[in-house]
Amino acid sequence: MRTLNTLFDDAVEKYKDNVCMLENQGQGYEPTTYQEARNEVHRFAAGLLSLGVRKGDCLALLSEGRNKWLYSELGILYTGAVNVPLSTRLEEPSEIKFRLEHSGSRMLIISGRESHKITSLKKEIDSLEKVIYLDPRDSYEEDELFFDDVSKMGDEYLKENVAEFEKKWKSIKEDDYANICYTSGTTADPKGIILSHRNYTANVEQSRSTMPVPEWYTTLLYLPWDHAFAHTAGLYTIISAGASMASVQLAKTQTEAIKNFPKNIKQVRPTFMFSVPAIAKNFKKNIEAGIREKGPVIEKLFNHAIRVAKRYNGIGWDKGKGLRFLLKPYIWLFDRIIFKKVREGFGGRMIFFVGGAALLDLELQKFFYAIGIPMYQGYGLTEAAPVICANAAHRHKLGSSGIIVSNLEVKICDEDGKEVPRGEKGEIVVKGENVMKGYWKNEEATRQALKDGWLHTGDMGYMDSDDFMYVLGRFKSLLIADDGEKYSPEGIEEAFTEYVPFLEQCMMYNNQDPYCILLVVPNKDAMNRWLVEHKIDRGTDEAKNRVLEELERQIAEFRTGGKYTEVFPQRWMPAAIGILPEPFCQENHQLNSMNKLVRDRVTEAYSERMKYMYMPEAKNITNAQNLQSLGKL
Repeated sequence: MRTLNTLFDDAVEKYKDNVCMLENQGQGYEPTTYQEARNEVHRFAAGLLSLGVRKGDCLALLSEGRNKWLYSELGILYTGAVNVPLSTRLEEPSEIKFRLEHSGSRMLIISGRESHKITSLKKEIDSLEKVIYLDPRDSYEEDELFFDDVSKMGDEYLKENVAEFEKKWKSIKEDDYANICYTSGTTADPKGIILSHRNYTANVEQSRSTMPVPEWYTTLLYLPWDHAFAHTAGLYTIISAGASMASVQLAKTQTEAIKNFPKNIKQVRPTFMFSVPAIAKNFKKNIEAGIREKGPVIEKLFNHAIRVAKRYNGIGWDKGKGLRFLLKPYIWLFDRIIFKKVREGFGGRMIFFVGGAALLDLELQKFFYAIGIPMYQGYGLTEAAPVICANAAHRHKLGSSGIIVSNLEVKICDEDGKEVPRGEKGEIVVKGENVMKGYWKNEEATRQALKDGWLHTGDMGYMDSDDFMYVLGRFKSLLIADDGEKYSPEGIEEAFTEYVPFLEQCMMYNNQDPYCILLVVPNKDAMNRWLVEHKIDRGTDEAKNRVLEELERQIAEFRTGGKYTEVFPQRWMPAAIGILPEPFCQENHQLNSMNKLVRDRVTEAYSERMKYMYMPEAKNITNAQNLQSLGKL
């Protein structure tokens, strides 16, 4: 049977002594082999069976990425039960309570770092019988257990029931449910995406068809393990290849874990990593800041080297073609004296990133390609387990989302569901063994998403003549002009973020209005550097007016006659710019767990402000509301 259980067991048989996982509990990274990992999985699974877990039961898992995360999930799956992975970004008790109640989870497995989230909820959830803590506690209530004690119960169970245990886990069928993964629920109650064992194993096979993974690869998995991207493309694709995965050093808080991350990269020395736009931008900023610290001469040389490398690389597909081959000696030289040293910040072994979860800006991709660590964009969604297409070393076009994985049918459809000709944009619709079984206890949502076996993704895109997919964004986030014309805002937002120094974050908006508006989170560091360079006192009203006027001038470079006039059609240029008083972040729920913008939350938070932006005085960027939101410089 093609289940996650057999995928794992087959990997253990083939790669027994390979390092499966690397974990750092504060004294450096310790390896765990595939054989050792299987022993822990079996012990925990047997412990769950001794606690009465039955096939089809739902058990929830709330933890940061670590060895015990994988032991817990596979332990659940070996009993025939269903794992309900929960995001560590869930902070509101009501969000956790809804998922536990809706799934009917009998048990919750939770780490010490997350345990405070369940204290007040535990008694309110009728289905919840036990809480299993991954970390030791000073004391336990009657319905609480320590993970290690459950594993010890498993040891006792296996002394008498090894044959029964083998029979149970091998009886799991490929169409049995493996996970219920909840959506973020930004506009309504979250939906529970049902993914079977075969959904996952099919997607592992599909992922490896586009991105070969040799057993000597090592990755540092810093994305949330509950998220489909890290879960399938990370955990199970790595396991199927006998390769190694490391988790970020265990810490008491998320902030502490983030601080450990740069050090962990150098300790693990990964060969590749998974990335999302927010993290990629942070890497780029840190690289550029490090170069600036070395002085103006080095900075000038670095920027020149980047420009030459970008020209040589093109969009990957055309790398070094035509007369650009003459640049190859310069590329070799720049790599030896500059880019190689930059790569040492990633441990010195990095070959590439895999980008997913949101669209990566083309210039961001070109930057990483230039320094010698290409960022290969992919595309998928949890309902497809999740990978649909990806770029890879042997075949890639920067700016695209890559080629379709094997054994997956894809078509592009118009609003009436009819397939459109190649090159025309429409909704991406897919069909294959990786497509979800449906939404848990939500037949209406299932009917809307799955029609005749086809998954309607809600994403807009097109296929080019070379079979590369271009994803343009979510249909529901489109800019819609007053004449009904539609356009995806993501590319515009990425361009502004990349090319406008005074802009840190932004969101475009137009819902059948006369013109577009742009909400801006300002980059005050860049503004302050500019004020110092222009000898303007930062504490004056003049300073605030001048930086806002300069921001407007920088954005105007996208208008006809400006540097970036060809980036997107002029009709989508914003007519009013609104300065926001705080950034989009996970704490205010305006970014989700993968740092993607939650547009509905932003429009809800700033609804009054956005109404004002359609008034005539708002077109003056130095209006009173913008000056107030800008605050101190």
